[in-house]
Amino acid sequence: MKISEFSPSQLNEDDVTKLLYEGIEDNLQKGDFIFVPGSSKAAEYRLPEAIRLYKEGRAKKLLFSGGVKWPGNELTEAEKLMKKAILYGIPSSDLFIENTSLHTKENVLASMLVMDRMCGMENISNIILVTAPFHMRRLHLTFKTYMPGWINYSLVSSNDGATGKSHWKQHPSGRKRAFDEAKKIIIYVKKGILMDMEI
Repeated sequence: MKISEFSPSQLNEDDVTKLLYEGIEDNLQKGDFIFVPGSSKAAEYRLPEAIRLYKEGRAKKLLFSGGVKWPGNELTEAEKLMKKAILYGIPSSDLFIENTSLHTKENVLASMLVMDRMCGMENISNIILVTAPFHMRRLHLTFKTYMPGWINYSLVSSNDGATGKSHWKQHPSGRKRAFDEAKKIIIYVKKGILMDMEI
């Protein structure tokens, strides 16, 4: 069944599980870099997973994306991630940021120039994506929609405590986020913002 065949107003738990989690797994491949999109809690949940991958040698560079300044923060999402990564002991020479984007599509589009300057787009073969479990499908689809077709992806979901595949149904805020995200993906596909795919 294709994403476009789902109805955003008639989703059940099985639909949401298929839309958000089916086939999402880490292929354990090395990457040209690790990509982390920002969020209000990205430094808390996504960054530690990216640091783990970096320290395990999966990639030698990290790219943080996000231009939103959340209430009480003077730094953009990407700047905050970079600052905290340095505290983890990551050399600043291995860190890159894109700090103008305001949502997932812009994360990808605004990061393309940074990626090109980092590696040369023609040299990129695999990108390791790190984001929250509920967000991985949309992030992956956005990359596949707008990035060159020869690039592959390793999908590494961080543990946000609420939206993981095995426990989103039991967590009230996890349920809401998962259902809202599934609806959003269907709507974006139907509008042509994201490519359609078989689930």
